[in-house]
Amino acid sequence: MFKKILISSAFLATSLSAHTAVMACFDNGDSTITCEGGFSDGASGSGVSMYIKQNDRKVLEGVMNEDSEFTFNKPKGKYTVYFDAGKGHVVAIKGKDIVE
Repeated sequence: MFKKILISSAFLATSLSAHTAVMACFDNGDSTITCEGGFSDGASGSGVSMYIKQNDRKVLEGVMNEDSEFTFNKPKGKYTVYFDAGKGHVVAIKGKDIVE
């Protein structure tokens, strides 16, 4: 019985400390895009890797600034923006889904 409680407690503690990466991107209407990112537990996205891919090729790389934002010139054609905080913490948004 004690072993079951211990295992259940460990699982609960792991679940409570887990966080999910989140990102939203907006078209600024001036040929730039701004993305905001962070984690579901309120942790900052500052310093998290960002990149833009077109045709399965990285065309731009950077990091979230101290305000957890990343602004870039809007690419022509189809593209996808990635917030990459490591394995299991990657968010991707297609350019067609980014609106003003």
